[in-house]
Amino acid sequence: MRRRDFITVLGSAAAWPLAARAQAMPVVGFLNGASAWEYTPQTAAFRQGLSETGYVEGRNVLIEYRWAEGHYERLPTLAADLVRRQPAVIATGTIPAVLAAKAATTTIPIVFMIGVDPVELGFVASLNRPGGNLTGVTSLAAELGPKRVELLHELVPTATIIAALVNPANPNSEAASRDLQAAARSLGLQLHVLNASSERDFDAAFATLVQLRAGGLVILSEAFFNTRSEQLAALSVRHAVPTIYQYREFAAAGGLMSYGGGIADSYRIAGVYTGRILKGEKPADLPVQRSTKVELFINLKAAKALGITFPPSLLARADEVIE
Repeated sequence: MRRRDFITVLGSAAAWPLAARAQAMPVVGFLNGASAWEYTPQTAAFRQGLSETGYVEGRNVLIEYRWAEGHYERLPTLAADLVRRQPAVIATGTIPAVLAAKAATTTIPIVFMIGVDPVELGFVASLNRPGGNLTGVTSLAAELGPKRVELLHELVPTATIIAALVNPANPNSEAASRDLQAAARSLGLQLHVLNASSERDFDAAFATLVQLRAGGLVILSEAFFNTRSEQLAALSVRHAVPTIYQYREFAAAGGLMSYGGGIADSYRIAGVYTGRILKGEKPADLPVQRSTKVELFINLKAAKALGITFPPSLLARADEVIE
């Protein structure tokens, strides 16, 4: 036998048990509207939750990842591709991804990780008795928008005009914008809503901020923005606009301040639910879980660049001060 033929036979023999093991493993589909590199902590938390139920990726479960990279129009195709592969469960992060998965299947269990009311969006019949093939975890996100307005006002009390950056492609953007407007009015502030659904929209949005002479910016919680944390942080400092977002990644990337729910904790809980469904439980019988963890992160280097001094009362409430 020639050496090349021997290697081919040997390789096939080695690959066959692996393929056989793969066929025996349950498959979990993982659909997300964001990018893999920005969601590394979240996917790690999801795998941790799976491991808490006895499932370890590559050992006794396979995970098929599909990322839309912020291009939500790709999600229906990605969801359809996952459904064709007939996974045991589909785990979904971001509202557009849940909508795509829900439209793609009414039989495969879907576990979601979102920051809004799933009953209001029609994902489940009720939090305690979801019904259907969806259940999951909600974190504090959209409802914290007004609190971010308050924190920004506390930091820059002389500002009378502020803005909110939203992605109009997100189904929740209109309702969240109304909440921010109401919060701003209650504080005597004028709030302008600026739209951005692609990177090329950022420069125009920040140019408008300058024209408006806005004294602050609130960025709405949004998967596309999550994948652009560094870019948004840099733009906010370059244009000298005090800015607050939801996740720590924004402050860690050089942004001024972040305040919101702990998204990694939601993904861990979702991993636990995915494992429980793999063991035979039905999504209709699993109440929607709610992650109530809230964190405040402050970046003093960004504050110095913006000429801002944080009041001691605000610093004392921070979960982490980044210097």
